[in-house]
Amino acid sequence: MAMEPRHPITEQRTLIERRRELQALDAAFKELRRTTDGGPQARHRGLLAFSGPAGLGKTALITQARERAMASGFTVLSGRGGEKEQGSAFRVVRQLVQPTLARMDGAELRSFLGSWYDVMAAVLGLEARGPAPAPDPTGVREGLDWVMTCLTIKKAPVVLLLDDLHWADVESLSWLDSFASRVDDLPLLIVVAYRPDELPSDAGELRTLVGHHADRPHDLACLTADGVAQIIRSQVGERAEDVFCKECWSATGGSPFETVELAIGLAERKLSGSEHDLPAMRELAAAIKGPGLIERLEGLDTATVRFAHAAAVLGSPFSPQLAASIAVLGDETAAEATQKLRAARILTDGHGPEGELEFVHPLITTTIYRSIRSGFRAGLHNAAAEAVLNAGYGPTAAARHLLEVPCEGNRETVECLRKAAREYLGAGATEAARRMLTRALKEPPIPEDRAAVLHELACATFLIEPTATVRHLRQALAEPDVDPDLRASIVYRLTTALAHTDRMDEAATVAAEEARKATNPRVKLRMQADQFVWSTMRADDPDSPARSRRLARLAEQLPGRSLEERYILGLRAWDAVLRGEPRRTALTYAEKSLRGGMSWTDENRGFEVPLSVALVFMYGDQPRRAEELFQQGIAECVGKGWHGSHLAFGQSIAAYVRYHRGCLAEAEDLVREGLHIADKVDGVVAAQWYGVSVLIQTLLARGRISEARALADDHHFGEMAPNAVIYPDPRTVYAELLLAEGRHAEAAALLSAVGAWLDGRAWRNPAWCPWQLRLATALAPTAPDEAIHHAQDAVKRARDFGAASTIGQALHTLAEVTAGPAALDLYAEAIDHLEQSPAAYELARAQVGHGGALSRNGQLQEAADRLYQGLEGAVHCRADGLAARAREELSTAGLRPLPLRYVQADTLTAREHRTAELAAEGHPVTVIAKEMHLTEQGVRQLLSSVYRKIGTDVAGLARALEAPPRMRP
Repeated sequence: MAMEPRHPITEQRTLIERRRELQALDAAFKELRRTTDGGPQARHRGLLAFSGPAGLGKTALITQARERAMASGFTVLSGRGGEKEQGSAFRVVRQLVQPTLARMDGAELRSFLGSWYDVMAAVLGLEARGPAPAPDPTGVREGLDWVMTCLTIKKAPVVLLLDDLHWADVESLSWLDSFASRVDDLPLLIVVAYRPDELPSDAGELRTLVGHHADRPHDLACLTADGVAQIIRSQVGERAEDVFCKECWSATGGSPFETVELAIGLAERKLSGSEHDLPAMRELAAAIKGPGLIERLEGLDTATVRFAHAAAVLGSPFSPQLAASIAVLGDETAAEATQKLRAARILTDGHGPEGELEFVHPLITTTIYRSIRSGFRAGLHNAAAEAVLNAGYGPTAAARHLLEVPCEGNRETVECLRKAAREYLGAGATEAARRMLTRALKEPPIPEDRAAVLHELACATFLIEPTATVRHLRQALAEPDVDPDLRASIVYRLTTALAHTDRMDEAATVAAEEARKATNPRVKLRMQADQFVWSTMRADDPDSPARSRRLARLAEQLPGRSLEERYILGLRAWDAVLRGEPRRTALTYAEKSLRGGMSWTDENRGFEVPLSVALVFMYGDQPRRAEELFQQGIAECVGKGWHGSHLAFGQSIAAYVRYHRGCLAEAEDLVREGLHIADKVDGVVAAQWYGVSVLIQTLLARGRISEARALADDHHFGEMAPNAVIYPDPRTVYAELLLAEGRHAEAAALLSAVGAWLDGRAWRNPAWCPWQLRLATALAPTAPDEAIHHAQDAVKRARDFGAASTIGQALHTLAEVTAGPAALDLYAEAIDHLEQSPAAYELARAQVGHGGALSRNGQLQEAADRLYQGLEGAVHCRADGLAARAREELSTAGLRPLPLRYVQADTLTAREHRTAELAAEGHPVTVIAKEMHLTEQGVRQLLSSVYRKIGTDVAGLARALEAPPRMRP
């Protein structure tokens, strides 16, 4: 294609009256260079912003930045917002990184993106995402952060140029909001230009970011009269009169864009700049924009006008071949039109490698687009959608144009919009998907597709507008003859949306009604599972005992062959834990539910049941098995790009498992990470409840009461009770905080209310909620007999469940509230049970308690042994408060702590490993003692260490030893 020579003024390397801005660019480039030359890393200009109304030279500054960056050897990545492309998700982000990534072959690209490939390839438009759960917004942002960070390191130093940021798509702006704050730590400079009055309302964070740091943004000013005169004289000659130049300034308002265009026009007319030339000057100035520009365009031939209209519909930059197709022009005619539009300074060459064209200025694009008659413009958009599809640009590119076309009941339009929505959902762009599907419903779809479109729309709005999701799904259910599988998916989504909007009772009712209506056995079973899930999670379930009986009868009949059956079996295992049935029953159902697999990321089933099954193992004294399941589940979530609420839940509950094992420092780190994730995700209240509950309990175990109180106050913990069932139970945890603060009466009142609630539901397992143990502690100073009664009842319930850790904790509490020598036997029995469990922290607590009681009973030697054991356990658990208590007890008894043995956690010695093997084979302690040449007490101590190190009791040893930890000589 022939090229017109550019007018010299557009090649000026020094912009008029922009010295301050150019100096800022040079200073920022100098700082950026130092980051890769080994200089100081502290930076003040990681982000540079230029702002001002249209026509003040922002794009010229971006062009200068590009030229100077490339001259300095920097890598330049650039993107530009478009007025009509704001609805195209990730358009600006893709402009930034697609050119670089598209040059990589398949193997190189997979290597570069690594574990993020499946998510990021879809987000960046490198390939269509197959049928898989959509990543959540948090995961998408983190993935983009990772890609940009890796690209920066690979191509350092890097300059990101973002022009017309006010027209950037919401998804790109959202990412930039979160990423820009990290720029100062990277060899990267971001340069943005925008119109401040046109930034979208949801760009508040970005507005704050560019508006209140150092000397940014640089608000551009109009040119002075002297500046305008300098530009005019550079074109028409130094003889231009002062009066003439002053009138040019008045006509252009000091706009650099209009001044440059006017100067070029004056030179082409060969005007000298005299007072006599003022009428011609005013005519030229009027033709630069608005009606004058349109008059100038319409003065050209019809084909050229059609080409300009097609280009305006496509937006900058655009393919000339595509514009020609829309305008129905042949190659030669299109080339002539392009030359004429170049000569008229309407079009110029783009910066891309594919020969794209773009408008000289966004003002020109807007003016031409708005001049097209609405009916004709809709037709051009319709033609553009067809041309875009035929050119292979895909449904999302076509859908942008279909949004501008009147609704006509076109089936192909509905299908294209649905495909575009699926691509957007696959890239985590839920708002863009919502726009597509809302428009598809208005088209409208054929009646038999309406329920499916409503369901897809509900999936798109689920994370951003749950109340609208409920409305769409109820409408879908009301449609006639809905496919059974689609109906089941609609019901799951509806019940989940109801649950997320704190309407648990409605969720359970909907599932129950659908189960009653279902004729397909598989669908009926699935609806029953949903009903059991939401009923279990209701804090005010009025039918809990009867529901448990129905669940038990149903589970007895199921072999677990289908996923629906396995979900029922998993729910039965969890219900058995809550009710305090024998742990063997719970563990048997849990193992049965896992045969055949159970995904944590099934979009139509959720993660509640797999998570509950994992916790069955934790409460059943097999936390190692629970950790394995959590690791698998969290890996699934990360692999699907789910870095929001699912990961927040997973991290927080995984921390709870570590707490149960006594790994308190690790538990604290995990739960803090879970809370950090939850805080970044809008509306994840439940995940915060879980995280705060676990963190308060962990801080109390570590002896940091004031931190626990501050955390509770920050989250208004204790001031309200959630409508959903949370574990650990928030009210019981808050009562533990009150007890630690010495507020026994308040704790007793709260725990009594918790007990009444749980007994009403027949949930009697102290492993799940130790309210009776805490109530006994609260009542001991003022009502010792009542305290003993509650502790004794808790011991009975613990024995019914059968987990050694639960029995040991209950006996420990009973010992604490029992006066005199009788407590010593209870302490000893508690320790005996705890030594048979993996509960390291609870064992250390009992040992310190027993040691203190022995000391007060005058048995100093026995007390010293117990206190030393408890102190060592407390130190290994990082329970600083308990360790301090043990040292205080030793000091009170006149004893000095012995040097501690810091044994590596989770590492078995050869002797421990052999002892564990014999125990896993079912040999009694007497046989193991003979084999190992140890006393029976020595065997018990070895096994106690094994249980704590590998995280299981004797029942789980065989499985744990199949992949044993590394042995220590």
